[in-house]
Amino acid sequence: MSCNERKKYADFVIELLSLYADKYLTFGFHVQKNTNPTGRLFHQILNEHCWLMFSSLAYSCVSHEMTEEQRNHIVDKLFDPMLDMFTVKYGHDFDRIHNHGIWAVAAVGICGLVIGKREYLDKAVYGMANNETGGFLAQISQLFSPAGYYIEGPYYHRYAIYPTCVFAEILHRHMPEVDIYAYKDGVIGRTVKALLATAYPNGKFPALNDASRSMGITDAGVQVAVSVLAEHYGCDENIVGMAELQGEVWLHACGLSLSNEHEKAEKSGDIVIPYWPSIELNEGAEGDKGAQGFLRLQGANNDIAQLNMNYGQHGMGHGHFDTLGITFFNRGQEVLKEYGFARWVNVEPKFGGRYLDENKSYARQTIAHNIVTVDQKTQNNFDVDKADSVHGIPHFFVGDDETCLGVSAFANDHYDDVKMQRSAFLLNDEHFEAPLLIDLFRLKTDTEHSYDYSHQYAGQIVRTNFSYTSCAELEPLGADNGYQHLWKLASGSVPESALVSWLQGNAYYSWLGTSSNESNEVIFTTVGAADPSFNLRNDSGFTLRSQGGTTLFASVLETHGYFNEEFEQSTNARGKISNIKVIGHNDLGSVVEITANDAIFILMVSNQLDCQESTEHQLEFGGVEYRWTGFYSLNICPAEGE
Repeated sequence: MSCNERKKYADFVIELLSLYADKYLTFGFHVQKNTNPTGRLFHQILNEHCWLMFSSLAYSCVSHEMTEEQRNHIVDKLFDPMLDMFTVKYGHDFDRIHNHGIWAVAAVGICGLVIGKREYLDKAVYGMANNETGGFLAQISQLFSPAGYYIEGPYYHRYAIYPTCVFAEILHRHMPEVDIYAYKDGVIGRTVKALLATAYPNGKFPALNDASRSMGITDAGVQVAVSVLAEHYGCDENIVGMAELQGEVWLHACGLSLSNEHEKAEKSGDIVIPYWPSIELNEGAEGDKGAQGFLRLQGANNDIAQLNMNYGQHGMGHGHFDTLGITFFNRGQEVLKEYGFARWVNVEPKFGGRYLDENKSYARQTIAHNIVTVDQKTQNNFDVDKADSVHGIPHFFVGDDETCLGVSAFANDHYDDVKMQRSAFLLNDEHFEAPLLIDLFRLKTDTEHSYDYSHQYAGQIVRTNFSYTSCAELEPLGADNGYQHLWKLASGSVPESALVSWLQGNAYYSWLGTSSNESNEVIFTTVGAADPSFNLRNDSGFTLRSQGGTTLFASVLETHGYFNEEFEQSTNARGKISNIKVIGHNDLGSVVEITANDAIFILMVSNQLDCQESTEHQLEFGGVEYRWTGFYSLNICPAEGE
């Protein structure tokens, strides 16, 4: 690029910033607003923080081309008023520990640095009181757990990681005494790795808590984070593979280093698709507020199955009420779905692109997730303060077994009279085409309750093993707690285990589920009731409903077959699993039996919170004794007649 071409862009930036300076103080504060303070340019101050960070960076690149008059005009009429607004008018909110807070401190710190007002950089790093109770160091200390997980979930993690990494790189250069990349045992590197470890094999982030279902690793903030990770924490084949998937690097010295490593790997043919192993990411500033579990198991044709289970914190104002909820992914698609948020981002006629009322009335409710809802009520009675005060309790996490991976946790404080335990497994066995998902959900109580074991899926129902009655007239499944948004489509009683099989993409999925109670009913639903503005997606679901006291739900999800409509091909449309039943359960353990065409699987799981790998279990159900050592055991024997 010639000098004249470079000056053309500099002149454009100078002219644009000068125009903003001409007009900024003539604007009043926005009348349209939501729960956040308003700015002069945007309806919420968060957007003004974002604007200032990027504009300050642009100013730093062209200020040497400005006259003194131009610099003074931009600083006096634009940057100074903004800095005053952020630290004085809204100073009470400046040290807020939140993704908004990270953008605020990054914007103020960078702007203060580039205009030569160091005091703003100090406020941004150490907080308004200059004691690390606020500011950037407090943000990264409290928002990211020791494992690096971000409290609000991957969607907001990828949003917060952008200013985190940009500001960290600036501090690395201009405040070396902070040693930012080593701060809190290298928390910035760990949190980038944690973010990447949450992604599905197709690069999309699970829509945990308020989240878009379309966000993934190609996001600009994640590109910056991967470049920073490679430069300051080491570049391995997974990081190079991630850059390959992203297709771009940060336009920065960090990105140049990663680009050079990618070029070397490309020439030697060493670029691999990144594979993140199973991982448990603890939550809370001290790592003591539960965790998020991510199990990954590679099956045939190198296809990766991924199970996510939430047993951590609520997630502050963006949290959903679904502790012990799960999602499942294989064959390139999310199978047990997460709804994410109810919002039309940047579609102005849909409430200005902000969160819709249905985000509270449906998306955040317990029934909208793959979980058990008790008495048609939402966990913690939809009380954010109550939810923020409790968390899941990890039981076990086994992520390094090539045959059977497992995760288990308790949630004992989320319903007034019911304690919950969920144990989920990925089983790789030669009898099946793909890893099985086995799910045990136990509810302990002294009284009787109604339980809804719900599953959100995509695709078309192929078959069931029970009769059901379609509803001649559609009615909502309930009156509140999210039930008012579910159309009841059909229902049927199931005396033993229920089979629901559906086609999604090119794969068939067969779910068999049961409970330890005698009365069970399957209800088919679709989202869309009580939705006059068509704000909700018409997602499909089915619920196994049961009445009882202490109860164990058990299910297995089998992936099988292949379908191609273009070539009129369909193979193995019926799975091999024929039955699942609860042998028994108590406070010591649970035992379930899964029957396939040519094998019987007996899964035994510990229900003891203090269980260790050496803990011995001895249970008797129906006159049969079951023994095992450790968290769980799986016995496989030939089916009768084999």
